[in-house]
Amino acid sequence: MLSFYLIWSPDPSVFPGLDIPRWYGVLFALGFILSQQVMFWIYRKEGKDEKAVDKLTIYMVVATVVGARLGHCLFYDPVYYLSHPLEILMIWQGGLASHGGALGIFVALWLFARNQKIHYYWILDRVAIVVCLTGACIRMGNFMNSEILGKPTESSYGVVFPKSVEALLMYRNTDRIEDITFEKGGNKEASPGLVPMKIILTYKRGMEMDEVRTYDFFQSNVKNALINYREASEHIYEDPDEPLDVNFFKVDGKYIAEISTLGIARHPAQLYESIFCVLLMLLTGHLWYHHRHQLNEGIIFGVFMLGLWSFRFAVEFLKENQEAWEADIPLNMGQWLSIPMAIAAIVIIVVQATKKKETTA
Repeated sequence: MLSFYLIWSPDPSVFPGLDIPRWYGVLFALGFILSQQVMFWIYRKEGKDEKAVDKLTIYMVVATVVGARLGHCLFYDPVYYLSHPLEILMIWQGGLASHGGALGIFVALWLFARNQKIHYYWILDRVAIVVCLTGACIRMGNFMNSEILGKPTESSYGVVFPKSVEALLMYRNTDRIEDITFEKGGNKEASPGLVPMKIILTYKRGMEMDEVRTYDFFQSNVKNALINYREASEHIYEDPDEPLDVNFFKVDGKYIAEISTLGIARHPAQLYESIFCVLLMLLTGHLWYHHRHQLNEGIIFGVFMLGLWSFRFAVEFLKENQEAWEADIPLNMGQWLSIPMAIAAIVIIVVQATKKKETTA
């Protein structure tokens, strides 16, 4: 059976061994840097004062971070965060919501438009282009972090995200294990949604091993961890009725333990969204570059909103819920929040398209 799958477990840090900088932060910042350069070009193209872009960037960065953090806290776990308000400030612990970021940007751009004495829709149309670029970079950061996971594909296509398995196996063995890696292949046969892979544990040089006792340890403790701990069972499938397929050998004075197992192939939802953002950027950029003189202000923004939130609604069917309570509602929170955004986009497009063309900048 033909298959195309990827075992994806990169170090979230740019420089292995150092906690910072992390790929997510680097890509987040890169998105704003590239977006700023595009906005400089747009302002030059339209004969506007480029100095305003520096102010615009500050508005956008602050609005995105503050809005996304408040959105996560208030949309997904309001009871907890309202009871622990200081934790809202702990952005480094994770938790940003794109819908909150969008609302923050709308407010910030309204303030920016008033300050610069330009039409609100004029700046929304231009910023829509670069927001797509920033969104693509942020979703790539999520992919590097192995977060915002897709659901199992139930096919031989997909991505296995075993990073949390590495953390689990290293937890109490940092004094013995030097490295854990993952590879395709092994002794297991693929089945729909399950793909063959190997977990390779490299022990530190000079570490002696009683293979019989170590084999028993793997059959009991390691097997139990792979089956019963969520960090592993969401990404690795082990038949509880079969012994763990593990072999030991020595290479260059180091013991190696090689486990043959099955990985759970998931939809790379982060990549789906990142690629879509790039396509949406090209579409909105095309509309601005070739048709802005024929289109009323606000239509490009409306197209951006309709495309972004319609796709977000659809792709959520392929993503795991962010919070457990979302399983008890017919649509998850991301979908409920996307619906009014898409409706607002339709209203904006219809209203602005029926207006007589006017100069608003």
